[in-house]
Amino acid sequence: MSSDADGAIRIERVVAAVDCGIAINPDVIRAQVEGGVTFALGAVMRDAITLDGGVVNQSNFPDYEPIRMSDTPPVEVHIVASAEAPTGIGEPGVPPAGPALALAIENATGTLVTRLPLSENGVSFA
Repeated sequence: MSSDADGAIRIERVVAAVDCGIAINPDVIRAQVEGGVTFALGAVMRDAITLDGGVVNQSNFPDYEPIRMSDTPPVEVHIVASAEAPTGIGEPGVPPAGPALALAIENATGTLVTRLPLSENGVSFA
């Protein structure tokens, strides 16, 4: 992670490890982890669905900005060698990505952010 002169944060890379038993198709495993991490980063960075009187405020992409390729860092996936039975992959990259980013921000800036999305709670992204 790095920041520019204005303090905007850029996620330089993400390193993930996954143990899903014997890796039957490593390319699919890597793709699932990369996709899960990317989805999670978008969610914690800026994605938000808000309600007003029970009605969703966001109508389409002008009001709800998903993560863009320019926001997406390289994701390095390490598949743990295992002799266990294959278990499938699902979306294990999603749950730890947000807390990992928040901790990286705290370590780099000294600021603890505990509310999402980060962009609406004092964190700007380059």
